[in-house]
Amino acid sequence: MTQTPEAGPRPASATIVAQHAHLLETLPFADRQDFEDAHRGFIAALEPAVVRDADGRVVWDNDSYAFLAGDAPETVNPSLWRQSQLNAIQGLFEVVPGLYQVRGLDLSVMSFVEGERGVVVIDPLISVETAAAGLGLYRAHRGERPVTGLVYTHSHADHFGGARGVLEQERVDSGEVPVIAPAGFTEHAVAENVFAGTAMSRRAGYMYGAALDRGPLGQVGAGLGQTTSVGSVTLIPPTVHVTTTGQEVVVDGVRMVFQLAPGSEAPAEMHFLLPDLRALCMAENATHVLHNILTIRGALVRDPHAWARYLTDAIELFGEQTDVVFASHHWPTWGHERAIRFLVEQRDLYAYLHDQTLRMMNQGMTGIEIAEAITMPPALENAWHARGYYGSVSHNVKAIYQRYMGWYDGNPVNLWKHPPAEAGRRYVDFMGGADAVVAKASDSFAAGDFRWVAEVVSHVVFAEPGHEAARTLLADTFEQLGYGAENGTWRCAYLSAAHELRHGGFGTPATTAAPDLYAQLTPEQWLDAMAIRVDGPRAWHERLTIDVALTDLGQTHRISLSNGVLSHTSSPGPLPADLTLRLAMPVLAGLLTGALGLGDLASAGVEVDGDASALSRLLAVLDEPDPDFAIVTP
Repeated sequence: MTQTPEAGPRPASATIVAQHAHLLETLPFADRQDFEDAHRGFIAALEPAVVRDADGRVVWDNDSYAFLAGDAPETVNPSLWRQSQLNAIQGLFEVVPGLYQVRGLDLSVMSFVEGERGVVVIDPLISVETAAAGLGLYRAHRGERPVTGLVYTHSHADHFGGARGVLEQERVDSGEVPVIAPAGFTEHAVAENVFAGTAMSRRAGYMYGAALDRGPLGQVGAGLGQTTSVGSVTLIPPTVHVTTTGQEVVVDGVRMVFQLAPGSEAPAEMHFLLPDLRALCMAENATHVLHNILTIRGALVRDPHAWARYLTDAIELFGEQTDVVFASHHWPTWGHERAIRFLVEQRDLYAYLHDQTLRMMNQGMTGIEIAEAITMPPALENAWHARGYYGSVSHNVKAIYQRYMGWYDGNPVNLWKHPPAEAGRRYVDFMGGADAVVAKASDSFAAGDFRWVAEVVSHVVFAEPGHEAARTLLADTFEQLGYGAENGTWRCAYLSAAHELRHGGFGTPATTAAPDLYAQLTPEQWLDAMAIRVDGPRAWHERLTIDVALTDLGQTHRISLSNGVLSHTSSPGPLPADLTLRLAMPVLAGLLTGALGLGDLASAGVEVDGDASALSRLLAVLDEPDPDFAIVTP
């Protein structure tokens, strides 16, 4: 990537300063209830709040957010600053006697329910190291209680990745400790991080500001939490699956009554009531933010209609038995009336976005138009927990439109548009050349029209990637948009774009594609993942069939390559294959990940029968994902 010699950061512009002043006047900053709740039940902090791995590498540093003390600077949206101050409060907290949380030690929250003999752990964070530190903090103040149960509320890595930091596999294998998760958990947990994992992880680097310095000019938090830890991601597969709403499970004397909520914030998700504590866990479906209908790192579009319905059902099922609501992020909400009001407002938030988007869509408006026109009800606009710190009204509305209507807005002008580089060359030519565009855009920058500057100058950068003035102006523009963003992930994305334009690509600093996740892939998922890697044009003229006999599973799968398409079946048929491989599943995984080469087959115990060149020809047409692909440049 071409680098520009001019490096920021710059101060906040007058436009951004005025925007922030308006927010300070209009939002209810005098309301300090969230700060009271976030400190309530405090027992002790982790000191220092720095977690390292076995090699001494820092995987979490909450102390790096000490700068959040005091008032918001001009370079940070004051609403986001407030949210980050709350998220940075860390330590062990009592929710009610018998229920505790560790907060501020990862993007997510880990909870502990004390049983008759030990403690049931809920959602063990992202990394082994942070989960172990959180459990250590709990035990330092509540005693050396053994873990007697593990609950995953849903299938995202920030709620299972630290599993081996709190529990040993042997205790699960022996049947001593159950691991509870919603139906479909393992399939969704591994698939999301494999099939599109490279692209999602690269974009997540933007979303969480992985390359940014922490401070008023850089990363201040991601809204849902401060950032993601970067330790070892693991997974202990569930042993107990929740398959029906109303299902009750008792672990170590702890009663849990579950409600399934598939297709909400995660494909596999569940809420549950602790009836003996009158405490309701809402997983990630009711937190102190407007969440994502479609996360900007990329994912399947979620269903806000179902999401809202599950919240209604939770109120009906558990409301009368609830005195405190807690979740997998943020701080709890205490008191029966406050808890129900919180759930109602969260329900109304997702229902309103869904219903109003469809209403305006049926009046002929596109997603972009709806996002500009929609107005939130005053009660939700002024509810801090409904603000767009993680999801935003703007990108959620576009996601809802996408869910129902797809990428095409119905206008044929958008049916066959040029890709960015080709469009950029044409725009720049029409506008009188790169220098003329940059000169005109500089006037727009001075006027505070940053959205327009980003749009037009991006055309110059895609048309002429080495144009230093354009790169500098675009970086400065992204920076101002970041300073103004209330949404934590928007701020990180804008400032990350400025960073790459000024300093070059930073790749993919963190990934959830961990060995424990790969180990849970079924043979069919492995073969699907391999099909995604086939370079179609390179494989157009290859024809081959390979039977893979998995000796440890007693299964045989036939792989067929034709017309650049890799297909597979568990019914090979009567015709012989070009090649038969007899091997164990971990050996096949090693071949597909590159951990094993063709020269390692014999030592790995692989039996080869037939044309051995079929395997080398297949491997030769597999493409390697690029974890450093360009985003803001061609």
